Amino acid sequence: MSDNSDSPTGEKNTMEHYIDGKLKLEHVEPTTHRGESITHRNMSVATDGGRQYSTGGARRMSEWDAMRIAKEGGVEIDEEIELLEIELRENPVKHGFFSPVIKFQNPAHFTWLLVAFASMGGLLSGIDQSLISGANLFMPQSLHLDTSQVSLVASGVPLGAIGGALLLGPVNEAVGRRMAIITSLILYTIGAALEAGAINFGMMVAGRVILGLGVGLEGGTVPIYVAESVARKYRGNLVSLYQFNIALGEVFGYVVAAIFVNVKSGSWRYMLGSSLVFSTIMLIGILFMPESPRFLMHKGRTLEAFNVWKRIRGTDLQENREEFFVMRHAVTAEFENKKSRSGSFAWLDFFTVPRARRSIVYANIMIFLGQFTGINAIMYYMSTLLNQVGFNAKQAVFMSLVGGGSLLLGTIPAIFYMERFGRRFWACAMLPGFFIGLIIIGCSYLIDNKTHTGAAEGVYITGLILYEGFFGSYACLTWVIPAEVYPTYLRSYGMETSDVTLFFCSWLVTYFFADMQRAMSRIGLTLGFYGGIAVLGWFYQLLFMPETKNKTLEEIDVLFSQPTSELVRQNLSGVVENCSHLVHGRWGRVFKPSPESPLPEAHKDSRVGPVGKDVQG
Repeated sequence: MSDNSDSPTGEKNTMEHYIDGKLKLEHVEPTTHRGESITHRNMSVATDGGRQYSTGGARRMSEWDAMRIAKEGGVEIDEEIELLEIELRENPVKHGFFSPVIKFQNPAHFTWLLVAFASMGGLLSGIDQSLISGANLFMPQSLHLDTSQVSLVASGVPLGAIGGALLLGPVNEAVGRRMAIITSLILYTIGAALEAGAINFGMMVAGRVILGLGVGLEGGTVPIYVAESVARKYRGNLVSLYQFNIALGEVFGYVVAAIFVNVKSGSWRYMLGSSLVFSTIMLIGILFMPESPRFLMHKGRTLEAFNVWKRIRGTDLQENREEFFVMRHAVTAEFENKKSRSGSFAWLDFFTVPRARRSIVYANIMIFLGQFTGINAIMYYMSTLLNQVGFNAKQAVFMSLVGGGSLLLGTIPAIFYMERFGRRFWACAMLPGFFIGLIIIGCSYLIDNKTHTGAAEGVYITGLILYEGFFGSYACLTWVIPAEVYPTYLRSYGMETSDVTLFFCSWLVTYFFADMQRAMSRIGLTLGFYGGIAVLGWFYQLLFMPETKNKTLEEIDVLFSQPTSELVRQNLSGVVENCSHLVHGRWGRVFKPSPESPLPEAHKDSRVGPVGKDVQG
């Protein structure tokens, strides 16, 4: 923001904004001045099926006005919070049998508990990937499956997950984030029971597809649920816990497979049935978790949203009060703008509203890069691939722990450092690392594993460790980015598209893995196809990836309102600067923690939301 004139508050108020993709300067007067009071409307309470929500309160204002007031520390924030406190005391929110309440004196403890149970969904997804890898060594012979049937069984979960992802938007809009997760766990439990008790090919595929429905529904809902509930400074780290749990689940799965590998009869049934233990624990835990406050606000249930906010975030810290204030007015403005377009279809905004269009393109390209660099194909067929380079069946199961463990260890740096260094730096630094791993894996195929078995196995394992380790850190972005870039009123639908993209790409690389390996050769698939996409993805990230570090979800709305050409210009400038530092040996400047990117400002009268047509490009 550039400032040229003084306001009565001592703030300068010439603002940069974009209109039709062009940068303009305009002198604006702030809506309110610091310390001034605002006129309140009468408070009233409406009920919806026994639930109370506010229909009154402070006057309506745009998202931009709310963000400006929060930045200036206006008294309006305290007044609104106080009014909601009074209303909540007079009209306490009721809780039913299926929504029990637990409270902590420190709301931060509740946040950690919420994230822990929600992120267990990643554990279920990871466990399935590694369990089927071990089961594939014994199940085909037991059920008399041919190669194409084995491929369909392995890809049954990603195929079912596409259906689960298609349910994500409608289910989330109808019953909310929490109930969507509970529904996914019920589906997962039914599917796991069917596959463990399967007596033929049809029953096994049915179980895998139903289990996939649960994985698809849960995989897109959990990151949204966490992103909408936690503080912005921890959002990237805590959403990354979902990927950590996927990796942890894969390790657990390999451990379970190793435990049952010596069972003489039906070892694969014990492997696949063990996931029921984890789904039951998560189901019990999630029953005690509240609904996302942003979803409640999205549905007009302001009082319930405030009640949940007090439990999981609290209102003692000023930043939490400011974030709730901005969230309330941002979501209300989106809802009002959406109502003004009666009869329109929300999905069309992904094509007609530039801010929404940018987010869906960006999020789904990042998902594509995460899948078409081969991770799920390698995870689902890890035991088989290890068997190909010289390990016997038992050794392959035990050595799979090396790959799964590397993926797990790779996610740990992302949890602690992604928020410090930034999303953009993290993506651009991690992708070359797992590309080098692919090169080494490809080189291992050049070694004759019959005459030089030890060398082939050693080179392959080295490449696998590098690939899985760096990908573990990179993969966190494929959950963090889609969960935070969509506007609130489109977040369910946007995450649905990302979830469908994720599992459709996963199904493609898994189902066609054997055919692609035969057609391209092992080295051609690993290095030519997966490695080539990694190289193209790296250049895409350098040019088109924005930095969303330490921004509220409402501030990200404004970030995506700038034209793509402006983002590319900023990124190119940063690339040139970093190249100069590298050439002159100033390594510390290249690898230092990323500063927060400046927030591109929108016109104060523009609408960042359903009808925000004023920003093009």
